[in-house]
Amino acid sequence: MTSKQRKVLQAIANNIEPITQIGKGGISENLVQSLSDALEKRELIKVSVLQNAEGSARELGNELAALLGGECVIAIGRKIVLYRRSSRKDIDHIEF
Repeated sequence: MTSKQRKVLQAIANNIEPITQIGKGGISENLVQSLSDALEKRELIKVSVLQNAEGSARELGNELAALLGGECVIAIGRKIVLYRRSSRKDIDHIEF
């Protein structure tokens, strides 16, 4: 992903709310499945990392991106923005 594409995704992500939180339990199978479903539907999601989570937002973002087959667009503060192009044809895809 190029820096220009990241900037476009960051601009879009400014206006969306986090869909879930990662806490003390960390990354579970259920969390990965629900995030995968959300990415398939929306392509771009934001996740909050609680203070009691084990690991930084960047570490968790990179781990989630690897598990989901997507990209960690940005991990700043306690927020993670993830992107994965949807295979669905009935949604509006994000264009760069």
